[in-house]
Amino acid sequence: MKTKRQLTLLFSLASLLLFACGLFDNNSEPNASGVSQEDEFALEDAYYATQEAIETEAASVHAPTPNLRIETVPEDADAAFQIFDQYIKVFGLHVYASVDVPAEKVIHAASVMAQYLDNDEDGEVDDPEIIKALQAKDATIFIFPRPDSPDEESFINSVEYLLDKDLLALQPLYGEEIFPNSAAIGEFDASLEEIFHLISNTGYATVYPDIFGEEPGTAIADAMDTARGGYFKDVPESYSTEAWFTYDDDTCDYACMISEYHYWAITSLIGGQDYPGRFDEIGHEWKLNTPEKLQDGDPAIYALLTDPQYHQPSVLPDGNYQPE
Repeated sequence: MKTKRQLTLLFSLASLLLFACGLFDNNSEPNASGVSQEDEFALEDAYYATQEAIETEAASVHAPTPNLRIETVPEDADAAFQIFDQYIKVFGLHVYASVDVPAEKVIHAASVMAQYLDNDEDGEVDDPEIIKALQAKDATIFIFPRPDSPDEESFINSVEYLLDKDLLALQPLYGEEIFPNSAAIGEFDASLEEIFHLISNTGYATVYPDIFGEEPGTAIADAMDTARGGYFKDVPESYSTEAWFTYDDDTCDYACMISEYHYWAITSLIGGQDYPGRFDEIGHEWKLNTPEKLQDGDPAIYALLTDPQYHQPSVLPDGNYQPE
């Protein structure tokens, strides 16, 4: 059965063709088929206009506005994902959760993802190219109650072949670290971090490789080197006292450092790190936790994140996605 939009497009095609026929010039010379050259041009224009409308419609259908209702895991999902009991599709991306994760936390995480991707909440993604890149890797958030459970280990082992073939972008998030209304209760909501990592690593770094690519020499890498007080392939033994990004996890390589830097900067810019007690928790690795500090202390990253051509979020997700 055709949808209303498909029928509308078919009607538009018919209207355009009729309109083109109405443009026939009785004084123009017809070709062998009885159609003048002007008429041919009109019909050709009508055809291409309709094709463009169809392509636009297909793109919007490809990433419909999410309804953020919990569903069962789709039957056509890879067998590895059947371990989960809760599922939400977000602009063609995926949020999976085990049965023992509270439903409100699953919905909250999916809403944060939707708000990062549709930051103005108009029902459409802010950057279609970012969605294409994420969909190409079947980008997925998976949620277990806590890290290092036997179920998580089994799941990771079962999708390893997809990860090895670069067919899947995967990011964990844990129920115990999801805090709706986090700032009000003095807790940081890890949804803001882990979901942005997935979007930045697979989306921004892919679509804007010279700007957000996670390797030396990109614009964000150069900004990070300044923030760290120099270029360090590996975590240094110590940072300069003038450095403001001093992450010291020695399991985090250079690409990982860029991902962390991107996350710290964007969440500070949009107000996610500015509430009582937060600086005391994070000051040992990130010092510019407010928009004002970021603008004054790191103008390079501030300029990148506020440049509209890169479609960075400007509003902090609150887990209450309500598209217009």
